Amino acid sequence: MNMPKASFLGWQQQFSTEEDCLAYLKKMKWPSEFICPCCAHNQGYEIRRRRLYECTYCKKQTSVMAGTLFHGSHISLVKWFWAIYFLGSDKGSISALRFSKLIEVNWRSSRLILKKLRVAMSHRDSLYQLSGTIELDDALIGGRQKGKRGRGANGKTSVLIACESIEKKAGFITMEAVSSVCHLSVDEFVKKHLKRGQKVHSDALPALNVIDQTQHYGSQITPSNLEDERHHRVRIVIGNMNSYL
Repeated sequence: MNMPKASFLGWQQQFSTEEDCLAYLKKMKWPSEFICPCCAHNQGYEIRRRRLYECTYCKKQTSVMAGTLFHGSHISLVKWFWAIYFLGSDKGSISALRFSKLIEVNWRSSRLILKKLRVAMSHRDSLYQLSGTIELDDALIGGRQKGKRGRGANGKTSVLIACESIEKKAGFITMEAVSSVCHLSVDEFVKKHLKRGQKVHSDALPALNVIDQTQHYGSQITPSNLEDERHHRVRIVIGNMNSYL
C-alpha cells in the first residue's frame, strides 16, 4: 500500500470501518474484475456473511485478505490500517510499546504487526529501481584498526551506494555490501537497482566504467576538497552511514 499524503484524521475517515478496508483491498487485488486464484476464471459471487468470494466455474472460495499480511489475523483491519499509517509516517524507529498504545493492542500483537510490516516494506523497497539523475559512489565501512588504510584494509566492508538526485533534494537511496568494488559487482548492482538508460554521475574509479554499458554515465576525477560539492547527496548518505557505525 502506498502512503497517501493525509492527516491521521483523514486516514481514519477514509478507513473507518472493516468494510472500507475490505473495499480498498478488493480494489488493490482485483482492479477491474474478480479473478479466481485457482483457475483464473473471472466470474464469481460474494458470500457476504463469510466475507468470501466463490468462483462460479471451479467453486473455489477465497477472500481479499488471502495472501496478504492480514490473512489469519485476529486484529481488526481498521487497526492494521492505523498501523500502516503510523509506521509509514514515522521518521524514526518506533518502539513496539509506543506502537501498542497508538493502535490499541497488547505489546505482543504490536511487536508481531511491526515485524510483518517492516518485512513487507523491505521486500517492496528491494524491488524498486532508481531513475532520473543518479549519484553513485562506493564506501568502506568498519571501525578503525591498525594496519593498512583505505581499499584492502582489514575489517572493512565495501558498499556501493546510489542516490536519486531530484533538484536540491535526495530521492530514493539504495546500497549493497559487496566483496570488492570491481566490474562484476558494479555491473550486478547497477542492473539490479537502476532502471536502464538513466543519467549516472560518479568519480573516475576504473571499476565504475562498466556503468556505461547500460546507463548514460558521466565520470569525473574529483579532488578530495570537492567531493562533497560534486556528489553532494551521495556523500551525505555516506557521512550519515559512517556516523552510525
